[in-house]
Amino acid sequence: MGSRRTIVTFAIAMILFAPAPASWAQDSSKTNDADSAAIKQTFADFYESFSHHDAHATAMTFAEDADFTNMRGIHRHGRTEIEAWFANLFKGNLKSSNRTDIVRSIRFFTPQTATVDADTVITGTKTADGSEGPPRKGLMIATLTKQSGRWLISVFHEAEFPVPTVVAK
Repeated sequence: MGSRRTIVTFAIAMILFAPAPASWAQDSSKTNDADSAAIKQTFADFYESFSHHDAHATAMTFAEDADFTNMRGIHRHGRTEIEAWFANLFKGNLKSSNRTDIVRSIRFFTPQTATVDADTVITGTKTADGSEGPPRKGLMIATLTKQSGRWLISVFHEAEFPVPTVVAK
């Protein structure tokens, strides 16, 4: 009886503490080229729609239940809220803006889940007095999920880099 208990305990421990299958966490050097290209296309669709001030097309790059947090920490949940948020911005301080996001890294955690870091540059942002502000640069960190064969942004966070200060000599 004691030996059977030891075997069962050992078997349970092996299941609980066994490493995850390789398919769950792929090394970035083994990523699928087609999926990487599709993710880059999702980012291109996002920033091109943004630059055309098309709130609906911008929102369609997000999953239905996505979470979006902008450079100022404002959060929106769900594609409907995200679309309304962009529609409002495109009528206001971003009505003349242009955005470019350059994917710098993609890391696949499963065949349907990846995280992406992208450099972001937004130009044409209007300030409170209506003048054009300086280019805004930052980092976008996103989690994408593959849904019905399409890569969509599920979690979006961006951080704005501080504007460099000029030091007087």
